[in-house]
Amino acid sequence: MKKVLSMLLVLLMMCSAISAVAESANPVPIKVLILPKFEVGELAGDFPGEAQYYYEAYCQGGDEYEVKGGFADNKLYVKDGVALYVTGMGKVNTALSLNAVLTDERFDFSDAYIFSTGCAGSAYEYGVMGDVFVITAAVDYDLGHHADVRELPEGSVTTWFHDSGYDSSSYKIFNQDLMEKVYDLVKDVEISTTEKTRNFMAAAFDNAEWAVRDPKVLRGTTVSGDNYWKGSYDHANALLMTETYQCPDPFALTEMEDVALAVAAERLGMLDRFIVIRDSVNMDVFMNGASPESLWDPNFDESLASDDSVEAADIFATAMENNYKVGSVVINYRRKPWCRAA
Repeated sequence: MKKVLSMLLVLLMMCSAISAVAESANPVPIKVLILPKFEVGELAGDFPGEAQYYYEAYCQGGDEYEVKGGFADNKLYVKDGVALYVTGMGKVNTALSLNAVLTDERFDFSDAYIFSTGCAGSAYEYGVMGDVFVITAAVDYDLGHHADVRELPEGSVTTWFHDSGYDSSSYKIFNQDLMEKVYDLVKDVEISTTEKTRNFMAAAFDNAEWAVRDPKVLRGTTVSGDNYWKGSYDHANALLMTETYQCPDPFALTEMEDVALAVAAERLGMLDRFIVIRDSVNMDVFMNGASPESLWDPNFDESLASDDSVEAADIFATAMENNYKVGSVVINYRRKPWCRAA
């Protein structure tokens, strides 16, 4: 009996090895890899986070794979050439997640486009909550030197100092031919806002023309920071960073991941196929009397963690739908033949 069991165990191990070799020899071809950063609840059927609309449209009912070295408990969902992976938030999580997925030999990403999606905060005087952006460059908020304004000469506006030693990873300019193609595809997509958000913006910026317009699809640069910042000093820093790195479009959004994804994609030879579609759910400055404590301390009734918060909570679901309306145009087009941009 022991000999029989031993032989069965050996056979099982051989079958597993043969299966692994077969998988490696015939990797699953991927056309688009969708990278949301978090989901609010379930992947389908409830309040939408960054993944839900894309998962329901493209990957629900498909295959699921565990990814070694990926974000804890998250799976790669694959269906009909479209893959989706929730990377986790922050630059370290996203870069490691993307590297783990792209180096998994079960899949063929040689013709894939990387599609980063998610929410972000608009640069005031440029974007409004609800806007959707085609991002053409990403900047690392954290690389360089930062000083507390209290340590600088009186009247200082910016608190960031450039260090060229970080330039290999502190910013990435995307494939501008591809960005032009993407923007032309989506620039006329109709998106929406809520009346509550519109009134909030009007009150915050004294009915300024830029603040009360309808949301639309724009181009811009994003500034990725591992800390969730707000305020006029860091807004000025973001403007300075965008100018210093000679980004092709203005500072438009701040978020926490895209420059790291771009660096990871570049190291694996895929930066020319990297696309970012982001929506705005808040602004990069304090508004209508809000303070750091009132927004970020969960003990406050109107904090960003509250379902009653106008800033972020009211616009969030609408902005997620806006993002999907724009992003789905890109993904659906990708599923047709593309001209590979140089």
